[in-house]
Amino acid sequence: MVKIGDRIRQRRELLGLVQPKLADLSGVNTRTIQLVEQGKGNPSLETLLRLIEPLGLNLELVLKTPFQNSNV
Repeated sequence: MVKIGDRIRQRRELLGLVQPKLADLSGVNTRTIQLVEQGKGNPSLETLLRLIEPLGLNLELVLKTPFQNSNV
């Protein structure tokens, strides 16, 4: 399963952005970006929105998790 931080990191790298540049574009500090990308941060909705906007991502895509078939 792809996590939120992984999606943000993958998109940032695809766009050729380093974390400090994303920090400048989003107004979110670099340490917070590091924590989110490592899966150690629990960003607020506001922070998440600020991070994804300069990456051209939408919230639904970032939060979407693949459907997992379950025999429950």
